[in-house]
Amino acid sequence: MNFYKSNRWKRKRELILKRDNYRCKECSRYGKTTEAVTVHHIVPVRENESLRLDNNNLISICNACHNKMHDRLTNELTAAGLDLQKRNLGKIKK
Repeated sequence: MNFYKSNRWKRKRELILKRDNYRCKECSRYGKTTEAVTVHHIVPVRENESLRLDNNNLISICNACHNKMHDRLTNELTAAGLDLQKRNLGKIKK
């Protein structure tokens, strides 16, 4: 079964969106208030599957910010995605 269609992920996603008040945490760094519709894995699942449901590895972001985190052709993290990882290293146990 696809992880993103599982009930565990759906429940966790909703929990993270609620935790972050349905606001994009990246936009809020710049004083903007933007609705978050996506929960992003700071450390991608393919890099460390054990972190896929770790609250510290999950952040609510808008679609525009999510698109800045990934190269959509290769699905690799961009400089913005790597920067987000760096900023959160203390919270995430890789």
